[in-house]
Amino acid sequence: MLANFEHKTVLITGGTRGIGLSTALLFARLGARCILTYRWGSADEHEVKKQFEALGAQEPILFQADVAHQEDTEDLMRYIRDDLGVQQVDIFVSNVSFSSVTHSFEDYSLQSLKKSLRYSAWPMVAYTKQLYRTLGKYPRYIVGLSSPGPDQYYHGYDYVAFSKAIMEMLCKYMSYRLRDQHVCVNVVRGTGVKTKSLESTFGSEFEKFAKKLIPPSYWIAPEEIAGTVAMLCSGLLDAVRGQIITVDRGVGFYGNVMDIYTRRSSLPIFSSLSNVE
Repeated sequence: MLANFEHKTVLITGGTRGIGLSTALLFARLGARCILTYRWGSADEHEVKKQFEALGAQEPILFQADVAHQEDTEDLMRYIRDDLGVQQVDIFVSNVSFSSVTHSFEDYSLQSLKKSLRYSAWPMVAYTKQLYRTLGKYPRYIVGLSSPGPDQYYHGYDYVAFSKAIMEMLCKYMSYRLRDQHVCVNVVRGTGVKTKSLESTFGSEFEKFAKKLIPPSYWIAPEEIAGTVAMLCSGLLDAVRGQIITVDRGVGFYGNVMDIYTRRSSLPIFSSLSNVE
């Protein structure tokens, strides 16, 4: 069952690649007009628009804006109001995540933490507030994109984890603060999604190593995250608010060392070993 998003406007930060692009393509396929932000030099506008054209969807509006810069945020909102004539952004998806990779405790710094928060947590608040200031209305649906980082260790992932933990708490309090405005605020956690962000955080060799331990079925496709976001904004789940929704096909329950041990006979990494001591 698919919702119809005709006459709806969707704003997605970092919407020109990865999960953001997959989410935009799904909303567009279902009739929405999508406004996608991206940082300078991070997207090929022609290639992005070709993907929408292939679906027979409305051409997306692409706007260069750094989510951490208030001036860019204000320029974007004025463009949405004055140039596009949009009276309300119905759905806002806060997708951008950026931070320094951490190698040791000595790498911790308040400056790096603040930078990570400005990119990975605060935009969900900043964009929502600026939309209201500019258009006089809050989005009906706000969805932040998170990761399992707040609950699980990932090498070098410290600042992203810190920021996503704060985003998830902001989700709960935003839901409370905006309850009288009938705004639905939720966060979607995607586990094991192959993106450029994953490669930049863990290195290009990570995927090759993971193949030795993790079957292809463990990886979540960006389209699966997109489907969850769309359903939260469909009107069918309006009673779901202030929630952290995990999309992992259940792997969070069994994807551990016990599962690896159970599957050891089929794993390439153990193929040359007769047993595991």
